[in-house]
Amino acid sequence: MRQVLDRLLTAVDADPDAGPKLRAARVPHRFCFPDLDVVLNVTDARGEDHCLEWEFSDRIDWRPSMTLEMDSAVANRYLQGAENLAIALARRRISFQCSDTRAALAFFPSSAGLVDSYRSLVKSDYPHLALS
Repeated sequence: MRQVLDRLLTAVDADPDAGPKLRAARVPHRFCFPDLDVVLNVTDARGEDHCLEWEFSDRIDWRPSMTLEMDSAVANRYLQGAENLAIALARRRISFQCSDTRAALAFFPSSAGLVDSYRSLVKSDYPHLALS
């Protein structure tokens, strides 16, 4: 999962549309995948060369404004656009914590590029993850 997410964020960071949108949202966020014991923290890049910075660790020098926690199977569906966030929250497949509601309102619209990039990555390099 780390490899797939790292490649996803590398692609989004380089994308001339998706990367700047996520950077402009300025929402440090955290993904937790407890079934794989993986955590991913993402924030807007401080330098000019990149849009995003990320760490697969909680040893970071920024504080996430929001956290999404889900099992890897739910994450795979969510990142392919097949898991509706509101329904997943209601059914407790995704846990959400947010210290600033405006952060969520800024993040979710800007995160559409994640889905497009993830679908493309899965289709080309990880077909076993593709949803039927």
